[in-house]
Parts: sequence; structure tokens; C-alpha cells
Amino acid sequence: MEFRKNDLVTLEIEDCGIDGEGIGKADGFTVFVKDAVIGDTVTAKIIKAKKNYGYGRLMEVLKPSPYRVEPKCEFARQCGGCQLQALSYDQQLVFKTNKVKGHLERIGGFTDIPMEPIIGMDELFHYRNKAQFPVGRNKEGKIVTGFYAGRTHNIIENRDCALGVAENKEVLDRVIAHMEKYGIEPYNEATGKGLVRHVLIRYGYFTKEVMVCLILNGNKIPKEEQLVKSLCEIPGMTSITINVNKKRSNVILGEEIRLLWGQEYITDRIGDISYQISPLSFYQVNPMQTQKLYAKALEYADLHGQETVWDLYCGIGTISLFLAQKAKFVRGVEIVPAAIENAKENAKLNGLENTEFFVGKAEEVLPREYKKNGVYADVIVVDPPRKGCGETLLETMIEMNPERIVYVSCDSATLARDLKYLCERGYELHKVCAVDQFGMTVHVETVVLLSKVQGE
Repeated sequence: MEFRKNDLVTLEIEDCGIDGEGIGKADGFTVFVKDAVIGDTVTAKIIKAKKNYGYGRLMEVLKPSPYRVEPKCEFARQCGGCQLQALSYDQQLVFKTNKVKGHLERIGGFTDIPMEPIIGMDELFHYRNKAQFPVGRNKEGKIVTGFYAGRTHNIIENRDCALGVAENKEVLDRVIAHMEKYGIEPYNEATGKGLVRHVLIRYGYFTKEVMVCLILNGNKIPKEEQLVKSLCEIPGMTSITINVNKKRSNVILGEEIRLLWGQEYITDRIGDISYQISPLSFYQVNPMQTQKLYAKALEYADLHGQETVWDLYCGIGTISLFLAQKAKFVRGVEIVPAAIENAKENAKLNGLENTEFFVGKAEEVLPREYKKNGVYADVIVVDPPRKGCGETLLETMIEMNPERIVYVSCDSATLARDLKYLCERGYELHKVCAVDQFGMTVHVETVVLLSKVQGE
């Protein structure tokens, strides 16, 4: 039977795709249905049809899965930020384990994968210490803030995200009230006019410090003193800044930061290490799970005080400083100059003198330092962006021949590709551990230990 757009089909959802969508079949025709859960029987409308498969919109749950739960957030389906809120948490962990395992098998070609049990979350909501809220007007002309609906730039009004901290709503209420009182326009993407683009909020999970950064299509906001006074009534307020971004682009943050009140950073901790975090800093958004993630990376690195370690894609030194507690010496590499300045400051803040940090692409810095200056590594730790490691970097890692490589990954597909390369050239997959950093979403972090093949 041939299916076409707008056809209604009844499906038993038998599987789950990598983006959390349910997968069912109608007369051999595979349909991917967002918001459907394994075990559901559903009615779906075909919204796109290919020859052998299509995509459907969930119309009705005829028989709910035993794994289906009521989403905590009323906007879960519209927003798209929490793809798995309708799935019970134990099944979310099964899904994430299978996602990592499936990529390692299909892309990496691995069998008998040495996977440890996934590390789940204790607190499933209100765990995000950072949020960026776009500001605009709705169809009725009211100033709104919240999150973009999936694959659109339509703002779903929501000042109290179930994943964010309670302070977010307090900040947003005061910023929007200030805009309404003084006639301050939100930014309009279509025209490039208007002032307030986003509100960035960061929260020190352990220190309770609050940062507010207003991203503006201009240099200042009217009645700044009044806004500062209002925001300072929020307990823990530590930093209020302006970020100037006048570009017509989807990039949220500009490069210029201006301090309105307080200091330019907040401080937070992971384990025994303190970090200064600025508006531009990359810092893991789930501190409780990050502590577990880094503890696993440190366990896999197996440091005894005599090792020289390279930490590639080091950001503000988050993993580097964790490693420096146990290593002889740690060298970190990061492409963002401001992040390296943060890393150096964080090393001083924690009294760690056994570190050195380089600005540049890991793919360029490591080969240069190895070939020109003869640096070596007993252990290499990599925590790359989603695209994974460049081949020149992987080549240099092989040439440096460290005893162990610890790979921290935010994308199990590129992880599998890179592990295949390394394991074809003298390393073996020793341990794999998935860590759930982002409950209710399809994202999963993975820590992998690679060991040199004996005799290599």
C-alpha cells in the first residue's frame, strides 16, 4: 500500500529513534512519530512520505504504553526541548544506553562492548544552571519570553522551565516589567529593530550566586539604575552585565561585555575545585552530574602523581584542574582566548601550579608542540564538540603513544567514528560509561577509556 501526505495511520510503536521519536510500521511502511513512546498504540497523520518510510504527527494515543508518564511541563510537546518527558526515567536510561551502544556497533564496528551501567540523575528537574531566553512580542503584541518552538523561531511563553532554577522566573518577571514600564522594545528578527534580544541567566549551584546578562541590539538599556535596583532585590545576585550584539544573525552572544553592577563572573564548584564563570564561559549546565562525569574521567585516567597529561578542548579548565589534583603536570588547549584566561585564573584560584594552557585549535597546537618541542603525554584526555576530533589530532595522539586515552563525548556518533580510528592503530576499548547529564532530553554524555594494546 502506498502512503501519502495527510494519510491517517494506526501504529504500534515498537522502537525509538536516536532523537527520541517513536517508530512504528503500517503495512511495512516505517513511520517516525515525535512524542510517541515505545509500547504506545497511536493514530498519526503522515506529514512527509518517502518511498519506504515517512514522518507522522501524533494525533491520538489509542492505548498508552506502560512506559508513558504525564509530562511535568505543559509545553513539553510544543517546546521540543524535552523530547523524552513522556517516557519513564528508567526507560530514558535504557534508551540512552542503547543509543551509545548502537552507535559503537554500527559506526565503530565494535562487538562485546565493555559498557558499565549508565550513571543516572538523582534530581530529574530544575538541574540546569544556565538558560538563555529569547525576548519578543506575541501575535497580540504582548512582550513575551520563553523558548523557541521546535525548529521555529516562534517563542513559547514560559518563564518557569521545569529544567531551570526557580530564580529564572524572578529575573524574567523583573526584566519584562522594566521593559513594559519604560516602553523598551524587544528585538524583532524580521526587521532587525528593537533592543532586548535575550536574557542569559547563570546560577551557582553550590554558591547560590546569580548572574544576569542582557543581550542587546545596542549599547545600553534605558533606566539602567532602576533595573539594577530591581534585580538586586533577588537573593544571591552577584553579576549584572550587558552583552552587545548588533549583528543580524542567529548567534546569541556578541563579543563585547559591559559590567552594570557587581562583578563580571560568578563562582561555583565541582568537587573540590572552584571555577569563575563569565557570561561567555563554557561550563557544564548540570553541576551534580558533571561531578560524576569528571570523577569517572579521573578514575579512567588512573593518575598516581607522576603523569604528564594533555587535556584537549579544555574550555575554562574544568577537567584540567580536576586532573591536576592527581597528575604531575597538565597542559590544556582551547581555541577561545577568553576561556584560556579563565582557565589560568581558575588554576590560581585553586592554588594549582602544575598546569599550562595554550590558545589555539587542538588540531594545530598538539602537533606543533609534539613535533617542535618534543612534548609527550602519559595520558591524553579529549572532550571535543559534537563534530569530534580532527584526523590530524588523532594522528598526533597515535604518534605520541600515551598509555591511556580518556575520551569524553557529547555525541556518540562522532565518538564511535573516532574510536574506530584509534582502535585500528594500536589502542583497545577498555571501558565505556554513559552519563545522563540532561534528563528528559535525548542527549547523553559518554566517557571512554582506551588502553595501549600490549606489545604495541
